[in-house]
Amino acid sequence: MTTTRLLAAALVVTAVAVPLQAQSSPFHDLVAIDRAVTAFTGAGIGEPGGATLPVDRRLRLAACRSPLSLDWQGSRQDTVLVQCPDAGGWRLFVATSGNTRQGPAAPPAIARGEAVTISVAGDGFSVAQSGEAMDSGALGAWIRVRTGARATPIRARIERPGLVIVPVD
Repeated sequence: MTTTRLLAAALVVTAVAVPLQAQSSPFHDLVAIDRAVTAFTGAGIGEPGGATLPVDRRLRLAACRSPLSLDWQGSRQDTVLVQCPDAGGWRLFVATSGNTRQGPAAPPAIARGEAVTISVAGDGFSVAQSGEAMDSGALGAWIRVRTGARATPIRARIERPGLVIVPVD
């Protein structure tokens, strides 16, 4: 191969490599935040209990290397706090239509600190383990539960008194 052809081939490789690098964005994927809020609330955007609107696509949030942290902001469950736990991370408040499955007059089916059965079921399998409720809630409400004193809390839906379900998609 002549020097000219080698130089031309090198330029083509460089021209192809630059756009690939440009695709990796320094910003966090906003659709991924919408998916995380949907998984956290158990309801889609615009559905009862879900986010009222998608995250504003004009936001430019720094890419988060750690898993996002989601929790309810306040006791009314009408806002989800989404945080990037990285150093210098960001936080975002996502409005929801509130937890409509749990009306103010609904008696709690599960009380905070109560022993519960945590069930995870999917196509062709079912697993259950004992755990502890970290929140109180009525039938259909989403609460935090954990399997042990040092275990990371997970979100589960109250199926009946003493039983919570972790849905698998």
